[in-house]
Amino acid sequence: MRRKSVLKALSLATSVLFLTAWSGAQSTQNAATSSANTGSASAAPTEQQEMRDELKALRAEVERLRAEVEQQKGTTPPDDRANDRSQRAPAPPAPVKTGPGPNLPAVTAANFASPSAPTGAAPITAGLTGWLPKPSSLSSSPSQSSEAAPAKKEKIVPFSDWDWTWLNGNPRTKDAAFDSKFFTPEIRADITYTYDFNKPVDNSIAGSSEIFRSNEIQLEQLGLGGDFHYDNVRARFMTQFGMYSETTPRNDPSPAKGQWDLATAYRYLAEAYGGYHINALNGINVDAGIFLSYIGLFSYYNFDNWAYQPSYVSSNTPWFFNGLRIQIFPNPHLKIEPWIINGWQSYGSANSRKGLGGQIKWTPRPWVNVISNNYGLGHDDLYIPNRGRIHTDDSIEIKYYDRPEKTLDKMAFSFTGDMGCEFGPSTTTSAGVYLQGVSCHGNTKDRNSLGATSSDESFAPGINPKQSFIGYMLYNRFWFKKDRYALTVGGGQINNPGRYLVLAPPINGETAPSAAISAPYFTGNPSDPFKAWDTSVTFDYMPSQYITFRWEYDYRHASVPYWSGAGGITPPGSGGVPYTNNGYPQFFACNDGNSSMQETLGAAQTACAAQSSTVWFPDLRRDEQFFDIDIMVKF
Repeated sequence: MRRKSVLKALSLATSVLFLTAWSGAQSTQNAATSSANTGSASAAPTEQQEMRDELKALRAEVERLRAEVEQQKGTTPPDDRANDRSQRAPAPPAPVKTGPGPNLPAVTAANFASPSAPTGAAPITAGLTGWLPKPSSLSSSPSQSSEAAPAKKEKIVPFSDWDWTWLNGNPRTKDAAFDSKFFTPEIRADITYTYDFNKPVDNSIAGSSEIFRSNEIQLEQLGLGGDFHYDNVRARFMTQFGMYSETTPRNDPSPAKGQWDLATAYRYLAEAYGGYHINALNGINVDAGIFLSYIGLFSYYNFDNWAYQPSYVSSNTPWFFNGLRIQIFPNPHLKIEPWIINGWQSYGSANSRKGLGGQIKWTPRPWVNVISNNYGLGHDDLYIPNRGRIHTDDSIEIKYYDRPEKTLDKMAFSFTGDMGCEFGPSTTTSAGVYLQGVSCHGNTKDRNSLGATSSDESFAPGINPKQSFIGYMLYNRFWFKKDRYALTVGGGQINNPGRYLVLAPPINGETAPSAAISAPYFTGNPSDPFKAWDTSVTFDYMPSQYITFRWEYDYRHASVPYWSGAGGITPPGSGGVPYTNNGYPQFFACNDGNSSMQETLGAAQTACAAQSSTVWFPDLRRDEQFFDIDIMVKF
């Protein structure tokens, strides 16, 4: 419609110029021959007046078309963008790029099919200066303006029409430091200092996927990467140099199955996927590789979050998946995203069955965000092939106060609730290994169940015990001085009998693969209890959209000894070297630095006594307090 109006305006303007020039030429000719043609002198003014009237009418029509063009420009959808890589959207179709945060699509130089004019683009009348009359020369009548046909509603990039930088789990950057039609780079740096009031002698902190060392300055993550986008083809990668390259892979048991060292292969990649954008509905993306999960609402990248140490329903649930995802955008405020993945935060599959899941994201208003993540089908316990897992994670975020002109300019809260369980019958493998069954409901009858086989378990024969997870977290954030400062208060609680989602403490170098064999000091047997709660206070100073200075205090409590105490969680190493792992985390260690090579305490006591030593035990506490100072950068 706009293009037709411009063409019509150009045609009329050309006619105006032609008539003006012709009129001037005729006037000159008439003046030169007036003495010789006295008989026609009386007719010339009449013809000139008619041409002037026609010229005036043409100018009025041009002015009306100008007003119509300006009106259509005013109805162009705003080009505000949802998050950090928010840039101009060109006219040619291009892929939707899902940036960090709860999968809010970020818009860059070539991102999504958007017929709207780019921000800062030349006006529709550019190049017509001198051809069209000035707006003040003539004005169109109300009747002429009302005749303009309403502009057709154009598609917008999903989640791009409102500002989502206030969301927990979404970056607050609004402008990309650099962008191009082909590639949008991204750089992240996360440096932290943590002081644990338990003062562990080995500086080792347990039970967290964000905090790892006490009384040291550590590089949490150095991320280098970005987004490729061209001709509807898309790809993204982000590195994880620093502590994340060690601490994230150790929570995945799947590399222990079979050959090829998956943990090493993927260790330095936080994200790595490629895919294709389909121009249907409001966009469809098909991606395969490693992508962030956002189960538990918080982002894997601390810069994006309201707090540095999230509560358990976030810290103990997956940060990433390896597999296939399909992002479907039926409208600009709804995303449906199914997953076909190797398993629960795993590079490979712990057993033969893959996992299925998905996310639904809905933003009906600019002040509310609703996310539901669901997972099922996967068999994710290493060496237990018949045990299934289901999980639901649901969040709502509401911005209930927004007064940019006030000192306290914004307030919002997020609430997340999680429920899940594991289930499967009691069986004995062909090799004669007994596998205890578990249930979502508790005290489920199973004639093959042998009942409790250790002092840590408490259920009768013929019964499969309850193995479940339930938890929640609530955070409230206050912004001050045009979002330069922020204060967040929050916390949460979980109950996880069976401990299948409790992070295994790194006692003597314990990892998820070794714990699947045996965890002598912190067991994860069916019916093992674990309840915990935490609270935190976070203050942020944000002088620029690209950097955050953070100070945070956390208090955490568990129903059983779990957190690192003053004595630490590292045994004497072989030969008596203090605080050095002996290489056998699945066995009890002796105080002389050697391993007992025994999985049970009685046998370990005998073995250590034979070495003229005793069994070593880590110093675990029920309570933990720490304070951290963090510098986080994102371009």
